[in-house]
Amino acid sequence: MATSPSTPLAFIDLLAQRRRLGDRIDKAVMGAVDAGQWIMGPQVREFEKRLADFGQAKLALSCANGTDALALPLMAWNVGPGDAVFCPSFTFAATAEVVPWVGATPVFVDVLADTYNMDPADLEAAIEKVKAEGRLTPKVVIAVDLFGQPADYPAIAAIAKKHGLKLIADSAQGFGCTLNGQHPIHWADCTTTSFFPAKPLGCYGDGGAVLSNDAGLVELMDSLRVHGKATQKDIEGRSFTHDPKYLNMRVGMNSRLDTIQAAILLEKLDVYAWEIEQRNAIANRYAEQLAGVVKTPIVIAGGVSSWAQYTIEVEDRDDLAQKLKAVGVPTAAYYPIPLHLQPAYSEHPLAPSGLPVTVDKASRVISLPMHPDLSPEDQAYITQSVRNAIGQNA
Repeated sequence: MATSPSTPLAFIDLLAQRRRLGDRIDKAVMGAVDAGQWIMGPQVREFEKRLADFGQAKLALSCANGTDALALPLMAWNVGPGDAVFCPSFTFAATAEVVPWVGATPVFVDVLADTYNMDPADLEAAIEKVKAEGRLTPKVVIAVDLFGQPADYPAIAAIAKKHGLKLIADSAQGFGCTLNGQHPIHWADCTTTSFFPAKPLGCYGDGGAVLSNDAGLVELMDSLRVHGKATQKDIEGRSFTHDPKYLNMRVGMNSRLDTIQAAILLEKLDVYAWEIEQRNAIANRYAEQLAGVVKTPIVIAGGVSSWAQYTIEVEDRDDLAQKLKAVGVPTAAYYPIPLHLQPAYSEHPLAPSGLPVTVDKASRVISLPMHPDLSPEDQAYITQSVRNAIGQNA
């Protein structure tokens, strides 16, 4: 019989990681503070290089948050009014939010019933529908690595290529995930991620990044993240000799990663591969201990998840959440209202399917505590509590 934890359980225990890495991070932070280059200091450039290496990309560009990371490639590709961007509805609002920012239209696509990631067949149907209607021009696909596992990139990339569309891998939850040993950038035009504290690779504030193998795209996004400053190509042939940030070639934004956050992320990146291994060991224990009790996650064949969340399926989610809360087990429901049913997005078009899988899963999924420092003892208490709540004692 599993015993109650001696301290309250956390859904994502960031303080446990803080205790493990605190001395290293404190030293890195004070090094950045004492150096006095608090915006775009040398740690930012170092982090961008190491992030690209980790994610199997040629280049990485940091920015202020994961939402800006999604907006930057859309802006660089001149996506705008009359253009269609295809994305799932079963995701956080940021995935779709950036599309109206640039004046384009999000077109919502259903997800697969097993992985909760974009359904390639529904994507194909949505693109064909938009083409047949003739009101919008298909331009971009945003696939999401929901809960940490990779989308079906070989299939999605083939569809995007067939229709001449750009492909963004929204890896805000899934940075570090792989499919057959390859990171999403192997198939996508760019991968975006978030360093929000609760993400698998999180900082002590906010931050984001875009990874790409396209040097021209990265150069343009670098301009856009700093108010549309002139690039080296912009300056060529001009007599302008001042700081290029004072020659504004395009309308951009202010989206720079603070040096202190880069210093923190460098220390976290050092242990990130180990943390992904720990998350997978914990996920395997969950699967073993909850087998036959609830529907546990299914990872795409050949995939390795970074397990931002461990999400199960039950018939009465609210009942389970209440029972677990009563015994000190925190849970979360992602995402109870799909985006296409949200007031801000309810008028945007859908794939022909009408997204039945999305609607079904949104009412039944619930996530259990997941972080690399979750002990086997605490995990045993969690799974025993789930079994008790469901009515299946071990």
